[in-house]
Amino acid sequence: MLLRKDSGKTAVPLIPNGRLYGLTDEGLDAVGNTMLTTAAKAAFLAMQQACGKEGIALTICSGHRSFERQLAIWNGKASGRRQLLDKYCQLVNPTDYTEDELVQLILIWSALPGCSRHHWGTDIDVFDAAMINQSELNLVPAEYLDAGPCHQLYQWLLANAADYGFYFPFQAGLSGVSPEPWHLSYFPESTEYLDSFNIDTLSSILQHSELGLKGSVISQLEKLVNEFVYKVAPIPEMSSKG
Repeated sequence: MLLRKDSGKTAVPLIPNGRLYGLTDEGLDAVGNTMLTTAAKAAFLAMQQACGKEGIALTICSGHRSFERQLAIWNGKASGRRQLLDKYCQLVNPTDYTEDELVQLILIWSALPGCSRHHWGTDIDVFDAAMINQSELNLVPAEYLDAGPCHQLYQWLLANAADYGFYFPFQAGLSGVSPEPWHLSYFPESTEYLDSFNIDTLSSILQHSELGLKGSVISQLEKLVNEFVYKVAPIPEMSSKG
């Protein structure tokens, strides 16, 4: 059982086993093809119903993600088997960069295995299924901004998501990860999970994994965790709807 730090007080149980790092899905409930915590599931379904009244088909395209799944994404980008985008969403060639530069490039859009908020069962990627098929979705900002197919959804979420306990943790100037207008976090729980994160535990997990670019990652792990795990937008006020 992982423990939560509590400002010098006695630590209290919080997250079952290794779910903080994606090693288990213990304690999660099914929601469509993914899994969430019981509280996050209930809040999402209530928010989905409210969205539906506005003609918006709020749909999850990615929820819980295991360490192994995140590892496959990471290694695919590190090896060039998956496309790698820069901060301008432009395709780049991984052979043009040093290992340290590649680590930074991957982290713009993809979390380090063990560091993804999708491990927790509190975070989801969403889209408007009434406006675009998931098979056509690329999860790029253009789809959510201006005239994008998910623009109405994004505007609704900006105005209402906090009422259900959700917010956008990745925002311009407020997070190490680039802005993601599709990524929602159930902050009544995710803030507690973030407090429980332990870099020494993460280091041990990564050392025993088949992580691409492992040497570069381990050599700068504390810096990477501070920038891409701990640096997120502050949580908003939550109303009585949640």
